[in-house]
Amino acid sequence: MKETLDRFGMSAAHIDASGAHWTAREILQQPQIWLEVEKLHAAEAARLEDFLRPMLSQPDLRIVLTGAGSSAFIGECLAPALARKLARVEAIPTTDIVASPDTFLSSRCRTLIVSFARSGNSPESVAAVEFAERRVERCAHLIFTCNADGALLQRAREMKNAGVVLLPEASNDRSFAMTSSFTGMLLAAALTFRVAPAGAARLRSIIALADQVLAGCTPTLNALVHEGFERVVYLGSNELQGLAREAALKMLELTDGKVVAAAESTLGFRHGPKAILNEKTLVVIFLSNDPYTRRYDLDLVAELRREAVAGRVVVLSSGTQAQLQRDDVVLAGSANCKTEVSDLELCLPYAVFSQSLAMLRALSLGVRPDNPSAAGTVSRVVQGVSIYPHGGSP
Repeated sequence: MKETLDRFGMSAAHIDASGAHWTAREILQQPQIWLEVEKLHAAEAARLEDFLRPMLSQPDLRIVLTGAGSSAFIGECLAPALARKLARVEAIPTTDIVASPDTFLSSRCRTLIVSFARSGNSPESVAAVEFAERRVERCAHLIFTCNADGALLQRAREMKNAGVVLLPEASNDRSFAMTSSFTGMLLAAALTFRVAPAGAARLRSIIALADQVLAGCTPTLNALVHEGFERVVYLGSNELQGLAREAALKMLELTDGKVVAAAESTLGFRHGPKAILNEKTLVVIFLSNDPYTRRYDLDLVAELRREAVAGRVVVLSSGTQAQLQRDDVVLAGSANCKTEVSDLELCLPYAVFSQSLAMLRALSLGVRPDNPSAAGTVSRVVQGVSIYPHGGSP
C-alpha cells in the first residue's frame, strides 16, 4: 500500500500524519473492492434472481431507491438506468420518507424498497423500512449494506419479505466519508438489477479507467489544489447528475465546509445556479458517453470557456472528444470493452477522481480527512435524530 499511496504525490508517513490514513487507503482500494463485489455477485446472482423475479414481473411495481447522504446519491445514480428498463423507479432519500411518509409511501401500490446503507445504523435507515412495512400493503425490501452488525441488516434478517446484499468487510469505510462503500454498493446494485454488464472482463475495463485516475492524474489534481479554488461546481446529466451531487458532498465533507460545493445538471446550470461562478470557482463537468446528451455537455463547456468567468473548467471524459483541452482529463477506453462504457459505469472512475480531489484539497487546508469536522457538528454515523410516531408507524 505504501507504493500506491505515493500516487497522491505524498509519502505514506505524510498522509498518515495529516489525518488521511483511512481516507487515502479507502480511495485507493476501490478497484480491489469492485473485483470482490463482482465475485460476490457471481456467487449470489441466482439467489437474488429468485428473490427479484416475482416482483419485477409485476407491471404495477414501484421501485424506491433510498438512503441518506451519499447512500441517497447511489439511488440517484441508478435511477435513470433502471428507469430505462423498468417503468416506475424513484430515488427518494430516507430523510424525506421519514419526514413525510404520507407523501412518499402509497399504501396500495406494490413497492420494492431498495435501501443503501454503509453502517445501517443511521436512525432514518431503519425507520424508513419500518414506515414502509406498516404503511404499504404489498411491500418487499432489498438492502445493500457494508456492515454485518448494522441495525438495518439485523432488522432485515427478521423479515420474510427482505433480501440482503452484504458487501465485503473492507468496503465498510473507517474514514468519515463514504468512498469505497459508495462505489461498492453502486456496483453491486447495478449488477443485481442488470443495468451494468456482468463479468470480470468488463469490470477490468472499468478498473483500467480508475487506474488511469489513480496512476496518472496526480499532477492534474495537485495543480488544481495549488490554485486554491474556494468554490467547486460539479455538473453532469442522467446518471452523472447523481454523481455530481455526491462529488459536491464529498468536497463539503472533507474540507469541513471550507470549500463551497454545488452540483447541477448540465442544462439546469444556466437557470440560476450559474451565478456561483467567479475567478475562484472550479467547474468539473462529467462528460456523458451518450452521444445525444454529450452534445449539450459540450455546448456548456464551450460557453463557460468562452465567457471565462470561472477560474478553471475541467472536463472528465472517457474518450477523445472535440472541444477538449490539454488539461482536461481523458480516460482512454479499454480494448476489452466491446460496447461503449455507459454513464452508470463511468460513475465509478469519475467518483475516484472527485474523491481524490476532495481529499487533497482538504489536506491543503490543514483539514484532517479521516475526521474533518473540527466542531464535531457532523459524524460518520448521524447523531441526534428523533423518530416520531406517525399513524401507527415507529
